[in-house]
Amino acid sequence: MDKLRVAVIYGGRSGEHEVSLNSAESVIAAMDPGRYEVERILITKEGHWLPRSISPEPGANADIDVVFPVLHGTFGEDGTVQGLLELAGLPYVGAGVLASSASMDKDVMKRLCKERGLPIVEFLVVSRGEFQPEEICKRLRYPMFVKPANLGSSVGVSKAKDCEQLKAALDLAAQYDRKIIVEQGIEGREFECAVLGNDEPAAAIPCEVLPSREFYDYEDKYILNKARTVLPADLSTEQTAEIQRLAVQCYKAVGCEGMARVDFLMETSSGRIYVNEINTVPGFTAISMFPKMWEASGIPYPELIDRLIELAMERHRSRQETRFCR
Repeated sequence: MDKLRVAVIYGGRSGEHEVSLNSAESVIAAMDPGRYEVERILITKEGHWLPRSISPEPGANADIDVVFPVLHGTFGEDGTVQGLLELAGLPYVGAGVLASSASMDKDVMKRLCKERGLPIVEFLVVSRGEFQPEEICKRLRYPMFVKPANLGSSVGVSKAKDCEQLKAALDLAAQYDRKIIVEQGIEGREFECAVLGNDEPAAAIPCEVLPSREFYDYEDKYILNKARTVLPADLSTEQTAEIQRLAVQCYKAVGCEGMARVDFLMETSSGRIYVNEINTVPGFTAISMFPKMWEASGIPYPELIDRLIELAMERHRSRQETRFCR
């Protein structure tokens, strides 16, 4: 049987470039060389595609059977690359254009979840150069979390406990995006839940994240290696089922396909579970929880890669049945 030719795109122009490099190496290492012929496509921090780019013209990439984008953050996870692959008529792993874009924008994602009746923490949106900390304080109480609306891996995220910290947090987030999310901070626990599938998505066994710092920031995730995870999470059967239910509902609310990781907060005082974020290209590094949660749920890493590629091909076949003109 001929090998499937898989183009793995990684790197990218976002602040998560290095994370993408690590994720891609893990994905490639897990691919069965007897089944797949891998072509690496690196996007540099300046946006150069090496050793080649993908043409948006249908049929112009005949040497590629399927694309596996391992791009985190802006210009990769936000629907831009997905749009290119749609134009090229290539099957690709992960969410489509709309779901990628909506999930990346924390404001849009939260509004979609709220429309579906899913629990989210109170938040507001401010624009770069137009924020007024005094007005924010009238609507939310400390502590607050300040985030760029369109970024991942906790890049540019700060926890503010007073007005001075809030001003600094807003300035930092504004370096990464024009739109800034300010969330009501809650005291509680952090959980993650992996989701897999197209029309009938399923949720894995959730895990709990125990940060080594004030919150699970970029350094805690990728540099310090001190944060701990508990898998399976120490939850009741009912709590586990609720997180899995909410993960699938969030996945459906943004129209996701392929894969995603949904992050949660559980308030200590009330026990209430809140949907926090959804990541359509979750980390695939050696310490990333998306593959670990599926392994704990009975799908080892190599099999997970096989399944993701199958889902990409399945969606592509379905899309080919759609008429785009009269």
